[in-house]
Amino acid sequence: MPLTRLFRSGNSQAVRIPAEIAYDNIKSPLQISRVGDVITIFPVGVGLGNAVAALRLLPKPPVERREPIELPTRD
Repeated sequence: MPLTRLFRSGNSQAVRIPAEIAYDNIKSPLQISRVGDVITIFPVGVGLGNAVAALRLLPKPPVERREPIELPTRD
């Protein structure tokens, strides 16, 4: 696991992302969130439209045909 360090950049804290795990597109906006001690950074461009497009590329599951069930009539 790569290690990094914090540093000051103006009035903000900054962190270096090592080259082996860095994003290819440095112009892509990133979203950052913190829950307790865990900070998560991810690209904003991954939206619902991209998720739907990725799902459509998956193979369709087989459809199982079932015989109809006859239900008893109630009085």
